[in-house]
Amino acid sequence: MRTDLFDFELPQERIALRPAVPRDAAKLLVVQPGGAPELSDHVMRDLPRLLRPGDALVVNDTKVIPARLIGERVREDARAKIEATLIKRESGDSWRALAKPLKRLQEGDRIRFGNEARVCMLGALDATVEEIGEGGEITLRFDFHGPILEEAIDALGHMPLPPYIASRREDDDQDRDDYQTMFAKREGSVAAPTAGLHFTNELLAALDARGVSLHRVTLHVGPGTFLPVKTDDIEQHKMHSEWGEVSSETAKALNDVRKKGGRVIAVGSTALRLLESAAKGDGSLAPFSGETAIFITPGYKFKAIDLMLTNFHLPRSTLFMLVAAFSGLERMKRAYAHAIVSNYRFYSYGDACLLYPE
Repeated sequence: MRTDLFDFELPQERIALRPAVPRDAAKLLVVQPGGAPELSDHVMRDLPRLLRPGDALVVNDTKVIPARLIGERVREDARAKIEATLIKRESGDSWRALAKPLKRLQEGDRIRFGNEARVCMLGALDATVEEIGEGGEITLRFDFHGPILEEAIDALGHMPLPPYIASRREDDDQDRDDYQTMFAKREGSVAAPTAGLHFTNELLAALDARGVSLHRVTLHVGPGTFLPVKTDDIEQHKMHSEWGEVSSETAKALNDVRKKGGRVIAVGSTALRLLESAAKGDGSLAPFSGETAIFITPGYKFKAIDLMLTNFHLPRSTLFMLVAAFSGLERMKRAYAHAIVSNYRFYSYGDACLLYPE
């Protein structure tokens, strides 16, 4: 399929720069193929009455690390400002990262991130450029290892806000809370599973009272999740792999939900992609632990998911392709056009939609 089929015009003012307060005050567009109406407007607090007793929500419990590091390349007397976004841990002291400007780096270069005042007792956070790959990727080997390295990254790093936010404002301390779901537990993501940002303790209590169960999986989100597809044909696009895990307990619990007539609702594209990676041919789930690079586009046959809760996504992105596969391309274009004229807020800090399958 042509990538331009997934393009649409979005006014800049529709891009949310901060989340709704409180989080469950975000708007919620229900997209129901064959429904009357097909599109209906709600807020996140309405979610319990939109679901049925016996349904199951599946959230991603990954935790975003402050993965964006700003430093200086130190080469004899020549210095250059370098920004590196950590994307994947390689070992106890090395990370794969996206660096810019890449042209100012060579293998063997030393980069000093932050300054001694901020790292306090640890000294500066120094790293060596071990390898320069394609697409702006480098491998950094830090002078620190293990928990000490994690502490230094946490002290010096910035939250890796998506480019459509970071290009319009600087990150701040508030983002350390805002760009983290209430389910965040297992560190490893460089982007938030943003559908989970809409939940509050009050909303979870209402869902529990409704008889809707909550289940956790882990997918460490990489930067490729939110990038637009640059190839003319979507089949030529290569997805970044991401590590995920579905425990045997969660797989069994969700299989039991479906056996009893309940529905499985994926909270976000990350939870959906992981569950589909763990699904067997008959739709049942098996335990899963490992890398997945599943790329879901129109024509894909969903096996493990009945409904999907997600945000509004970038044009030409793999995420918009996924929701088009789930609810239909023309229908999702109508839904997005409705959201634009109805002042819905888009992207990571924006509003949500509850999707039924085509």
